[in-house]
Amino acid sequence: MRVEPPSTIHERITLLRALPYFASLDEDTLVTVAATAVHRTYAPDEVIFLEGEPCAGLFCVRSGHVKIYKASPEGREQILHISGPRESFNDVAVFDGGPNPASAQAMDATEVCLIERSAMLNLFDHYPKLAQAVVAMLAARARMLVNMVEDLSLRSVTGRLAKLLLDQATQGGEATPLTQQQMAARLGTVREMISRALRQLEAEGLVRREGRQIVVTDRAALERRAGQ
Repeated sequence: MRVEPPSTIHERITLLRALPYFASLDEDTLVTVAATAVHRTYAPDEVIFLEGEPCAGLFCVRSGHVKIYKASPEGREQILHISGPRESFNDVAVFDGGPNPASAQAMDATEVCLIERSAMLNLFDHYPKLAQAVVAMLAARARMLVNMVEDLSLRSVTGRLAKLLLDQATQGGEATPLTQQQMAARLGTVREMISRALRQLEAEGLVRREGRQIVVTDRAALERRAGQ
């Protein structure tokens, strides 16, 4: 991790304004928050923080992708979420005062802005609209975890993979390039099962592989597969 020279206030304000927490703040307050935010860069696969460590604050992704995950003592991973540009993470620890509930690791070259917990709590006390944004965001996190439990409990590996590819697909039909190991960690299974499920979806003509890219070729059929 490197702490970089400050980016311009304008760049930081642009990033903060794109996040639900800060969208309602006035310009002067945004300037104050942006001026105190710490800019950090991480290399691919570099750990940002570990589960159980004290909370440093709210992390806002400027570029790159960060995986939020739980790890077993044996090294098995369950990816809870992947945060991309103009998204935040570590919200829960900021507002409940506890340690980091999961670990965070850069998936590629990543830049973040860190807003200290004390600064976030001060904003929370003075801006009611921020409180509304916090409630909405934490509710969204809870809904995401409920959906994850549903997927792990009620869907087959092939169905889970189909749903992931649909969730990750761009308008052009290309899914975000994750490795099979990363997909396995996201879906609560092992790489061999992902490889088998992917071959099955290809054989059914629902997707095709182009290098690391996976292209959705029959979205309607893949949606039906995702329900299984």
